[in-house]
Amino acid sequence: MAKVEVKVCLGTTCFVMGGSNLQELNDIIPQKYGDKVELSAANCLGLCSINWEYSKAPYVKVNEEVVSEATVEKVLEEIDKQLGN
Repeated sequence: MAKVEVKVCLGTTCFVMGGSNLQELNDIIPQKYGDKVELSAANCLGLCSINWEYSKAPYVKVNEEVVSEATVEKVLEEIDKQLGN
């Protein structure tokens, strides 16, 4: 099975809108999933600029699935879904 790629947006809007809380994933993901999941940060995923007025920041991409208004719980849920858990 291929690794699940998780990219957390650290752009200003995402960070201010709650992305700073997603730093918990740095501890949780390795403990919970080991080497099945690769976590990285992106300077900006460019998703809030698509429709600024209706921005749903913070954003995280789990493989190609976009998690909007991301929380630790929502991201872990999507990872489990992608891994078939």
